[in-house]
Amino acid sequence: MFDKLKELSKDTAIYGISTILGRFLSFLLVPLYTNVFTTADYGVFTYLYTILAFMNIVYIYGMDVAFLKYASLADEKRRKDTFSTPYIVVATTSILATLVFYSYRSWLNSALDVPAQYHSLIVYLILILLLDTLSLIPFANLRLQRKAGKFATIKILNITINLLLNLILILKYHYGIEAVFISNLAASAFSFLALLPDIAKMFVLRIDKQVFNRMLKFGIPYLPASIAAMMVQMIDVPILRELTNDATVGIYRANYKLGIFMMLFVSMFQYAWQPFFLNNAKEKNAKELFAKVLTVFVVVGSVIWAFVSLFIKDLASIEIYHGRTIIGREFLGGIYIVPVVLLAYLFYGMYVNFTAGIYIEEKTKFMPYITGGGALVNLGVNFWLIPYYSYWGAAIATLASYVVMAGSLFYTAQKFYPVKYEYKKILYNFILILLTIGAYYWLAENGLLNLVNESIIFILFVVLIFVLKIVRLDEIKRVFAGT
Repeated sequence: MFDKLKELSKDTAIYGISTILGRFLSFLLVPLYTNVFTTADYGVFTYLYTILAFMNIVYIYGMDVAFLKYASLADEKRRKDTFSTPYIVVATTSILATLVFYSYRSWLNSALDVPAQYHSLIVYLILILLLDTLSLIPFANLRLQRKAGKFATIKILNITINLLLNLILILKYHYGIEAVFISNLAASAFSFLALLPDIAKMFVLRIDKQVFNRMLKFGIPYLPASIAAMMVQMIDVPILRELTNDATVGIYRANYKLGIFMMLFVSMFQYAWQPFFLNNAKEKNAKELFAKVLTVFVVVGSVIWAFVSLFIKDLASIEIYHGRTIIGREFLGGIYIVPVVLLAYLFYGMYVNFTAGIYIEEKTKFMPYITGGGALVNLGVNFWLIPYYSYWGAAIATLASYVVMAGSLFYTAQKFYPVKYEYKKILYNFILILLTIGAYYWLAENGLLNLVNESIIFILFVVLIFVLKIVRLDEIKRVFAGT
């Protein structure tokens, strides 16, 4: 069993390299933005990017997923048709939508309630949306052809161009948030141009109606599920903006970004987990192995949670240049939501873990209902709590939705693929988390949150993991030894 755990940990690290690099480069922009932009500017930028995220899903309407499925089954003769058919259709609908949105951009600004001084940004948004959509199926084709090096190179160069242009336009030429959109547009244009040779190799000016009908039938059901998943992640932004203001949104999302430390851990695990459980599903001790994986995941995740939660204020307040801090001082008032955001991502990681049973038993038809349930909880809690607790309500809504999704998926998976998880150890682990979060907020409330007290709590947290035998030293040694 422990050699399998070692295998999973290796895969997680390998998959995580490109993920960490890309997302970390993006995260480097947060200190820049929060030290240069006002909270209101950051709020507008966040709001428009939330709209972009939702529209990305609508523009592609599941055709990238459909392409991956049917292109993997196509023979050599049909491969170009399988690429060209969805690409021509998606390109056509995207270009038409772009022309319509551009023609009615004044109405669009009014409908989205974009402040007058930011009306020009909608044009950048429309063009970014078009270029990103035109790149989705070619990127999927690179994955299918196992050109991981090229895929990763283009993605990382995209982020690097975005980062460098932001630095130049903001620091040298003193652009406002327009710099964010110009930089993104240039990076998106680069990706599209870099993919053009691959598009040309696969492209034929022909639409296969049979292929199109099959792909559309397969892809469209992904649209509501994808929208529901995006709602769980980002619907709090337009709701918070509607019920408060741009400045509150800016403070909330800047601190929400600090959840990246847990998000990266979960993302790395997610990339490795699906092939791992599918490859090991037929092993005699598969269920015992999966139970141990959950325990290890929760323990490692909880240690990350404790460390980041306890020390994030100290880290975010570090001065980096002439009194400027890692997170701008105007934004630091929202730093105390970070433990809640981190905990939400930890529950999302458990949700990812519970997908094993659903995939193994081919019961994925329940996934849209589970995700939809999470989206409804998110909506309800946001509208309920934000009027009373502002961005705290939004953070709690995110946590509530992931708890519901993890719980629902656990219940569903256990019906079809029961696993005897190490409930006692997991319970002890979450009791430690509750005690730690209670101590953290009590210290913060009484002005006693300092490096000494934070260190004492963290050391106690780690020591108690071993005292309560949630994990044992010999198990850690065996995982690394692979025995």
